[in-house]
Amino acid sequence: MMIHPNFDPVLVHLGPLAIRWYALSYIVGFCLFMWLGRRRIAAGNTIWTKDMLDDFLTWGVVGVILGGRLGYVLFYQPGFYSSHPLEILKVWQGGMSFHGGFLGVLAAMLLFARKHKLSFFQISDFVAPLVPLGLASGRIGNFINGELWGRVTDPHAFWAMGFPHAQNEDLMIVAQDPQRWLPIWSQYQMLPRHPSQLYEFLLEGIALFVVLWVFSKKTRPLGQVSSLFLLGYGTFRFIAEFAREPDDFLGLLAMHLSMGQWLSLPMMILGAIGFVYFGRQAKH
Repeated sequence: MMIHPNFDPVLVHLGPLAIRWYALSYIVGFCLFMWLGRRRIAAGNTIWTKDMLDDFLTWGVVGVILGGRLGYVLFYQPGFYSSHPLEILKVWQGGMSFHGGFLGVLAAMLLFARKHKLSFFQISDFVAPLVPLGLASGRIGNFINGELWGRVTDPHAFWAMGFPHAQNEDLMIVAQDPQRWLPIWSQYQMLPRHPSQLYEFLLEGIALFVVLWVFSKKTRPLGQVSSLFLLGYGTFRFIAEFAREPDDFLGLLAMHLSMGQWLSLPMMILGAIGFVYFGRQAKH
């Protein structure tokens, strides 16, 4: 069994200030967004300009951060944050929801489209292929932080990894089934888990990027690239959630699905419907 390296979450200590890996992963994601956007503009066949891209970055950053944080607060721990409202401001401690960030970016794109007198899908079809590598960067940040670890798995599996930060949860599992897990705990003081952050890095990040980048290289019906993003992200996230440990304050919900899976289902359904609908519209 591999052991998570247990990195220091702070990359650089600067006296009272600190640069955290988690923050760096967001910065890298925004830089990748800009780099890919400029490549798409340079390739032509788009109404976007470099000035528009620079302008949208500000809108997108605000949408991601506000939406991601508020989404986590509302979807995952509304009770806690209603009792401790000042904790909402402590973004550096982690606690960001992709689905909330996605809604925040949707709002930013709607406002941006209105400002530039364009349709929503003229904005979203351009933006969608630029997003997955930023998601990949964020999952690497999660892995470095040793957070959002996966479910317990076979200790002999080549992917099995122990996470020091999961020791409290590991002890509860040992207490529930000591005959199975106590020998492994006695050896490692932790249990083997899926490194689900890396699964999400590969699926939601790399695989989704390749699919969207290749698909969008050709002219597609308006709205179809955006629909493919919804379908692809929702599907990959739904699959990855089977290996990811549900939040301990939520557990599994109805039909033994996690909150992440329930939030991904509407994306999958809307994405599939939109992909077919926009494809048919273009043929008429």
